[in-house]
Amino acid sequence: MQKLTKQDMYDILYGCTILGTGGGGKLEKGLALIDKAFNEGKKITLLDLHELPDDALVACPYYCGSVSPTTPEQEEKYKGLPKIDEEPALRAFKVLEEYTGKKFYGAITTELGGSNSAVAFYVAAMLGIYIVDGDPAGRSVPELQHSTFYINGISITPMAVVNEFGDAVIVKNVVNDFRAEAVVRAIAVVSKNQVGVTDHLATGSELRNGVIPGAVTYALKIGRAYREAKENNLDVAEEIASAGKGYVVFKGLVDDLKWEDRDGFTIGETIIKGERKFAGSSYKIWFKNENIISWKDGVVDITVPDLICLIADETMEPVTNPDFKPGLRVSVIGLPAPKEWRTERGLEIFGPKSFGFDVAYQPIENRNVK
Repeated sequence: MQKLTKQDMYDILYGCTILGTGGGGKLEKGLALIDKAFNEGKKITLLDLHELPDDALVACPYYCGSVSPTTPEQEEKYKGLPKIDEEPALRAFKVLEEYTGKKFYGAITTELGGSNSAVAFYVAAMLGIYIVDGDPAGRSVPELQHSTFYINGISITPMAVVNEFGDAVIVKNVVNDFRAEAVVRAIAVVSKNQVGVTDHLATGSELRNGVIPGAVTYALKIGRAYREAKENNLDVAEEIASAGKGYVVFKGLVDDLKWEDRDGFTIGETIIKGERKFAGSSYKIWFKNENIISWKDGVVDITVPDLICLIADETMEPVTNPDFKPGLRVSVIGLPAPKEWRTERGLEIFGPKSFGFDVAYQPIENRNVK
C-alpha cells in the first residue's frame, strides 16, 4: 500500500501518456482531474494486487470514443442538450454500484494513458477507495476487447455507460467483448464521440490472475525517468528507452500527417523525414487512436503489441494523436509489450493481423539487436 503524492501522480500520468502510444486521452485533462482531487483534499492510495482481499469488488472506469477534436457541425448537433455536473465516468461507476446493489472496494485502470488512467485515479480519490496496481493493457489500446480481461475470461458485463448529457445505459449482457465494443462505440458516436464507462466488475482473486501486475508502478518508473531527464538536460528519448528496456528507433521531422474520424476512431498516418544518423530515411506510423504499426523505408519495423511512442524533441513532451503538425521534430521510441500480449492468444487479439495487416509479429528486441 502506498499513499501517492501529487508529484507521484504527475510522474505516473506522464509515464502513462508516453506508454499511451499516441492515445489514452489528453494529458492536460488527466492532470486537471488529479489537481481537482488534491485541491478538494482527497487522497490516492495505490494497492498491490496481492493486498486485495479475495472477495473485494473492483471495477474499471474509463472513457471510450474518438480522440479527434469535435467539428463545428458536431458542436451544433449537440447544442441545447443539458450537461451533468460530474465526470461521466464517475457517474457510470456510481450507476454500476446502484445496479448491483454493492459498494466497490477499489478501481483499476482500463489502459495506460494520460487521461484514461487519470479517470480511474480520480474516481478512486473522489469515492475514498483504493486504486489497484495493475492494468489489463499495459499501454493504451483502441478497442474494448484489447484487454487481458478478455484473454482471461473476465466478463465485461454488467457495464454502465454514461454521456456528458446524463444519458445512462446498463448493458446486462453481450455476446462477447467485440460486441461490447460495437455497442459502446455506437453510443459514443451519438454522444459527442465520448462516453464514460465502468465495467469488468471482478473480485480480488479474479484480478490477480486477470491483469498485468505492477503496471502503475511501471508507469511511475517511466514518468520519473522522463522528468529526471528533463531536469538534468539529458536525451529524454534515450532515458525513456533505457528505463523501459527499449530503443530509440528513429529521429526526424514530421513531414506529413493525415487523419480522419471514422466510426468513433481517429485513423491516420504520420510520416517522418529522418535527421542526423537517420538522414535519407523515412518513417511511417499508422494509428487507430494509438500507434499500431510502423515502417522504416517501406519495411515493417514495429507492430502491436509492442509500443510505438513519440517525444517532441524541442518541447520534450510526449506526442498524442492527432494533435501535432508537420514540422515537429520528434524521436520515436520502441518499447517491448508486456509478456501477456506475446502469448498466442494475446497476439490473436492484439497482434498486427487483428488490424488487417498480413504481417507476422516479431518482438522489438529481435528487430533492434545492438
